[in-house]
Amino acid sequence: MGVAPFQPSLLDGALLDGALLDDAPSAALGPLGGAVRRHPLSHGAWVDVRRGWVQGADVVFARLREEVPWRAEQRPMHDRVVAVPRLLAWYGQGAVLPDPLLGQARHALDEHYGGELGEPFATAGLCLYRDGRDSVAWHGDRIGRGARVDTMVAIVVLGSPRPLLLRPRNGGSALRFDLGHGDVVVMGGSCQRTWDHAVPKTARHVGPRISVQFRPRDVR
Repeated sequence: MGVAPFQPSLLDGALLDGALLDDAPSAALGPLGGAVRRHPLSHGAWVDVRRGWVQGADVVFARLREEVPWRAEQRPMHDRVVAVPRLLAWYGQGAVLPDPLLGQARHALDEHYGGELGEPFATAGLCLYRDGRDSVAWHGDRIGRGARVDTMVAIVVLGSPRPLLLRPRNGGSALRFDLGHGDVVVMGGSCQRTWDHAVPKTARHVGPRISVQFRPRDVR
């Protein structure tokens, strides 16, 4: 499956056929602080959203799409093996991240959330959603400590907006956050244990999307 054409944000500096326009901004991070909006959930869970945190996000998207060694994976499901419906890359603790801005983003998240989290973000998982057929099913990051203790997962979203859905594990209505073009969402408190999240498939024409998930050690 190829990657769908990317439609850059008109507010984020344009890309034309993969080339930067003369007036395209360089990539930079805005402040967190008071720009972050917290959404309290049930059972001690919460979600923070900061819109447009990565300024010039489309520039970073283009670099990551071309330079990250994306890989396709297969996973067993019931009695067969199926293709994972997205491309993946993983950077473990201590690994050099594929773009300098991602290192800056992790440092800024550590500065903002370090007192609340009590430890730094240690790993980075990247997903490339090529078009609306790529998705991630309902799940929580409960491999490792996320199944036992409160933690955080910070996700920087680049490229075309897609909905991130969240719903309580014990049933209830889903919440929807449409995220893209440099937004960051942080799921904290008991969110990974008591809520699930998903990026659903869509029949609509949508462009590609990259998510960068920063996690503490031993959380997947």
